Amino acid sequence: MLKAHILRTRLAVAAVLAAALFSVPAHATSKEIIELQTQVQQLLDMVQRLQSTMDTRFGVLQNLAQQTADNATQMSAAVNALQQKINAQSEAGNGKIDTVSGQVQSLNDSVDELKSRIAKLDKSIQDLQTQLQNIQAQAGGATPAGGVPGAGGTNPAGGPTPGAPAGNQTPPLQETYQAGVRDYNAARYDVASGEFQDVIHYYPLDDLAGTAQFYLGEIAYRQQNYADAVKFYNAVLEGFSGNPKAPAAQLRKGLALLQMNKRDAGIHELRLLIQRHPQTPEAAQARTKLNGMGVRISAR
Repeated sequence: MLKAHILRTRLAVAAVLAAALFSVPAHATSKEIIELQTQVQQLLDMVQRLQSTMDTRFGVLQNLAQQTADNATQMSAAVNALQQKINAQSEAGNGKIDTVSGQVQSLNDSVDELKSRIAKLDKSIQDLQTQLQNIQAQAGGATPAGGVPGAGGTNPAGGPTPGAPAGNQTPPLQETYQAGVRDYNAARYDVASGEFQDVIHYYPLDDLAGTAQFYLGEIAYRQQNYADAVKFYNAVLEGFSGNPKAPAAQLRKGLALLQMNKRDAGIHELRLLIQRHPQTPEAAQARTKLNGMGVRISAR
């Protein structure tokens, strides 16, 4: 655009000079014509120098503009790289915070489980002490030997005294548990519940008692009694955290909470399952469930 303007200027000057030449009178002397030609030549030289100067300055401006554009591009790339670095650091920081939070929560849960197991152990000790006191009281109330009817709970013929209360017979552990599993698989839930309750009542510290708690939770879940199901699953997680059914109990607890529309609590249980038992099939099911809900998994 600048060169075109200069060209137009030169053409205008040339036109003026041509007009001046043609306007010279015929009687003008050759000296005047020579002077006029000299002035025209000087003017043309001046215009050429002006054009050369403008071309030089135009080149400088173009160079500066190119440098400015390059600097702007470099600055934009540097800003983008810095933004990406900041975003990456932010995501890494958030992930570490989530991991630490999960570890702290797991520690708190472990402490709660330990407290619950201690409380259960205290209760079991108290129950054993009560049973021992009852046995001692029954032994102390027996009539001294001498053949008196009723002594030691027997009659003179050696048989049991009529009307004497029969002693409570403890059911065998394995048979009772296996019967409960068979009735559960056959959908005889009422019978299975009684058998599992017997396992828990007579063998409260055995690991099968934890498994019986799990099956009671499964029965309640199948009957859509989700609140009771959560209680039984909690009994497994709090009293028998090392039980093989513990991962399944935590998965089913999370699903039961979701069925009760307790979304946050259910998601929390599924995340805890992934943190505590990451390689189990139950953890894989928890991941699938959370992904299907569009929930971010931060259990690493």
